[in-house]
Amino acid sequence: MSSAAGQDGPLDRAFAVLDYVAGQLKAVSAADIARDLALPLPTAHRLIGNLEDRGFLQRAPGTKRYFVGNKLVTLAGKTIGSAFRTSRRHALLQAVAAEIGEQCEIGIVRNNAIVYVDSVRVSAPQGLQFDPGSGAPLYCTSTGKIYMSRLPARARERLVRSLVMQQHTERTITDPDALLAVLEETRRTGWAKTNEEFVKGVVGCAVPIMSPEGTLIACLGVSVPVARVSFEDLNRFRAPLLRAARLLSETILQTDSDFEAAALDDERA
Repeated sequence: MSSAAGQDGPLDRAFAVLDYVAGQLKAVSAADIARDLALPLPTAHRLIGNLEDRGFLQRAPGTKRYFVGNKLVTLAGKTIGSAFRTSRRHALLQAVAAEIGEQCEIGIVRNNAIVYVDSVRVSAPQGLQFDPGSGAPLYCTSTGKIYMSRLPARARERLVRSLVMQQHTERTITDPDALLAVLEETRRTGWAKTNEEFVKGVVGCAVPIMSPEGTLIACLGVSVPVARVSFEDLNRFRAPLLRAARLLSETILQTDSDFEAAALDDERA
């Protein structure tokens, strides 16, 4: 339980409400928000109304319960994308791309699709190129599989069965039950692979980038022509990708002064 009542003003309380609602697994009522944030119920109603008017909260149809609104989801995606485009994090992406010798990219989920926010290319372009700002479907990308695999079981099944799954290649998984089985395996192993499922001749894999609190915030992935790396050989990328993802996660706790100190250490080395 947290408290917003002791914060300085309405803006602090509004952010506390957003943080609380975003952290719940289901829609919550004004009474839930007031109780868990130690707010007077009229204050909670006023804050919720203001946030709903601005699109940051949304009422569940036919109820008086709330979940995050589309505007907040879009803002969160933009914020994460901007955070991963810092020079320090881009340098980490460059390092892992150089280590494995293939294009690497960082992807997030926005509006039930993958958006790539940064990428590094270390060889002449071949096959699939995920440039910053480009998008891809959830169901036939490694990043999408990781995102869906980490949803609660019921939410995962609802999402999978609601997707319109186009047959991009002969290997694209379009059967909901088959995709759910793959997602269960992805959840168990903690990483995902794709076998020419979005673009013929291109395979890939991805690992999660977690926040310090254990929340999935993005994925680090690699895409490579199958003529150069087979689907089975993707396994050799798992360890370096996981190391880089851990370093990227650690940068979330670092301040600007930490970045500057790290940059000086790099120059001295």
